[in-house]
This record gives sequence, C-alpha cells and structure tokens, in this order.
Amino acid sequence: MSLPTDPHATHHPAHDGHGDHGHDEGPHGTLRDYVIGFVLSVILTAIPFWLVMGKVIEDPGLTALVILGLGAVQIVVHMVYFLHMNARSEGGWNLLALIFTTVLVVIVLAGSLWVMYHMNTNMMPTMTPHEARNLP
Repeated sequence: MSLPTDPHATHHPAHDGHGDHGHDEGPHGTLRDYVIGFVLSVILTAIPFWLVMGKVIEDPGLTALVILGLGAVQIVVHMVYFLHMNARSEGGWNLLALIFTTVLVVIVLAGSLWVMYHMNTNMMPTMTPHEARNLP
C-alpha cells in the first residue's frame, strides 16, 4: 500500500464512485444566483404589500387572486434559486415529488371547499336572523 506523493492530496470516499448518489460536486448555486433569488423574493413580497396597503385594486377578491398568483411565483423562485430544484436534480425525482405533492394539495383543497360550500348550501336554514331570534 503506497501513500500519495502529493502531501496535500486527500482521498474522499464520497467521490470515488461508490458513495456518490447523484449529487453534483461543488456548490449548487453561485453568489449571483442567490442574489437574484433574494431580489426576486423581496420584489414578490413588496408588491402584495403595496397592493393591500395602497388599495390599488378595489375588488378584494381580485386582490386576493393577484396575491395568490404572486405567492405561487415566489414559491417557484425559492425552489429554483434556493432549493436548486429542476428537472435534472436527483434524476428528476425532485420534480416528480413536487408534481405529486401539488396534485395532492389541489385535490384536498378543492374537495374541502366543495364540501364546505355544499354543506353551507344544503344545511343552513333559510330564515332571516330576525326569525332565528324568535325561535322557541
């Protein structure tokens, strides 16, 4: 068994082909990527704050939809710039897990809203508050 000739050379078992599990060597993102992600995150946080505080859009429902849309964009920014998720990372399993989670959340939320709407429509009495006060 021989020692390496370079005294500064070290053996890293994680990089000899046996311990490598598909991770890229080196840092995942550059400082430029982190700065871009940070700036986009600040902008995507400031816009909804400005929309609400400045009462830019009169309709509160439309304001909520715009804020939800900007929130979805911010989620994507965080996943791309900070979590480094793309179609190539981890052999595509990260993207597949994200799609599965998104589908599951949409099904649960849509089903919950559907059930609550129909329970409200079918179970609530049709009397006015004044008639409800006069009940025995």
